[in-house]
Amino acid sequence: MAAKTKWHEFAAGNELADALARAVARQISNAVGARGRASLAVSGGSTPPPFFRALSRQKLPWEKVTVTLVDERFVPPSSERSNARLVAQHLLQNEAAKADFIGLRGDADDVSAAAERACTALSGLQRPIDMVVLGMGTDKHTASFFPDAANIADLLDSDDGPAVQPVSAPSAGEPRLTLSMPTIAGAAQIALHIEGIEKKEALNGALRSQGRQAPIRAVIERAAQPVHVYWAPKSAS
Repeated sequence: MAAKTKWHEFAAGNELADALARAVARQISNAVGARGRASLAVSGGSTPPPFFRALSRQKLPWEKVTVTLVDERFVPPSSERSNARLVAQHLLQNEAAKADFIGLRGDADDVSAAAERACTALSGLQRPIDMVVLGMGTDKHTASFFPDAANIADLLDSDDGPAVQPVSAPSAGEPRLTLSMPTIAGAAQIALHIEGIEKKEALNGALRSQGRQAPIRAVIERAAQPVHVYWAPKSAS
């Protein structure tokens, strides 16, 4: 398992945000140089905004970049819990305002229909995704792979199928939409962004665990390349 992760530790969250922004920018720049376009999938939550703001200031050919979400809550785009809203407020600003954005929620009436429409919307996105930035909860979930999801076995074990999957889990609150395991694990590069001692301990525990109670371990095991873990003991401001 050690060979499947590369750790990058920082004294504070602000240093981490800047370093992760530079690393993502390098990956995007290299992808544009090699293929003419780049794709980036990012996660929501309370941790990413400082990283998003740092990334938004990177001078890149953003007009050749498509940004999408690793997962999304089935809530209106105006909701404070919407990851699309978070990305619009903190990432799609400054230099990055020129990027294309593909959300997952759409205007469907139910989460299953939303997943189908998201698959269609993402069908033109070049694969593999050039850069995926994940988060992780203290329950060891990542993306919307929640340990108590009704379809967690299918989510973690699937080798093909739709690129976007619906998820229902008591711990998630509202229904969710998530990129599939093959879509995430097949990315050209994956970064896991976590902050705080509790999450570091949770990740170390996940790497020692077995079974489906630690979805982040499953992603790391399935990843095509070693996962770059970015960690700081204190959050950025």
